Amino acid sequence: QVQLVESGGGLVQAGGSLRLSCAASGSIFSINAMGWYRQAPGKQRELVATRTSGSNTNYADSVKGRFTISRDNAKNTVYLQMNSLKPEDTAVYYCNADVLSRSTWRRGDYWGQGTQVTVSS
Repeated sequence: QVQLVESGGGLVQAGGSLRLSCAASGSIFSINAMGWYRQAPGKQRELVATRTSGSNTNYADSVKGRFTISRDNAKNTVYLQMNSLKPEDTAVYYCNADVLSRSTWRRGDYWGQGTQVTVSS
């Protein structure tokens, strides 16, 4: 099994910053892409940012220039630095990883439990 554990959410004023972390553990042989998605109340889950093991990144237009995704491949950890936060960034943020399991030798899509980010105006 593979587990993703997120941390770093919280309440911040508009214009402030937060840093999210997500550590993957368990039966991992390799991880391709890791990333962050978010879901606001009454809305569908949407992509925020992804980063491959080869350092290719992809950002939602709404966060470009404000958010930065990074990875520590040795620690199977992905980070999301969020600056200049806006009230519309308020959502539950979910970590996602595309993992090749060393116990089943199958690739799977795994999710964390989510961490709340609230930006007050």
